[in-house]
Amino acid sequence: MIKAVFWDFGGVITSSPFEAFNKYEEENNLPSNFLRKVNSTNPDDNAWAKLERSKVNLDEFDLLFEKETKDLGYAIKGKEVIALLQGKVRPEMVKALQNIKGKLIQACLTNNIQSLKEETFDNGNVSVAGKNDEIMELFDFVIESSKVNVRKPDPAFYKMACEKAEIEPSEAVFLDDLGINLKPAKQLGMETIKVIDSIDALNELQKLIPTKIL
Repeated sequence: MIKAVFWDFGGVITSSPFEAFNKYEEENNLPSNFLRKVNSTNPDDNAWAKLERSKVNLDEFDLLFEKETKDLGYAIKGKEVIALLQGKVRPEMVKALQNIKGKLIQACLTNNIQSLKEETFDNGNVSVAGKNDEIMELFDFVIESSKVNVRKPDPAFYKMACEKAEIEPSEAVFLDDLGINLKPAKQLGMETIKVIDSIDALNELQKLIPTKIL
């Protein structure tokens, strides 16, 4: 029986920043999905991974990311990419959060960037889940990569969430927009839902829990 729903933030509660990535690539004559390729190259120890684990600050990331992209053929400042992390809140997801609140354990499992909280960026920046106070109050707890120094898809991240919720992995369902993040959760025994279309994802979730969410 499902006792907890674990949610990713950017790309799940909000629209995906990959749309902004693709627009940037088109405007700057870069290969399609180049930025995603950069972030998936050496994914456990690249500039992005270090930033989300608070191993480097934003200025250090800026230089590391530029070097990584230059090695792949196109030099791009890291801060330019950070500024692309824009997304719109999906009202249907917020409604689901509101309907589940108090009935099941509900948590946000996010890879985020602590240093952004010290910088001035557009309020729509989806990297900082904590900026959306009204939404964050709907979660029983939040696990942030930048605070625990572990990030998805490290299995330790999911185990931490289960321990916090005092459940077994088989008693949780996890929603994320990236298959690489869902795979270890599934291997631990969680139900997983890949979020491509939000309504389709909520329909899948509805089949797993008794609480009416739509």
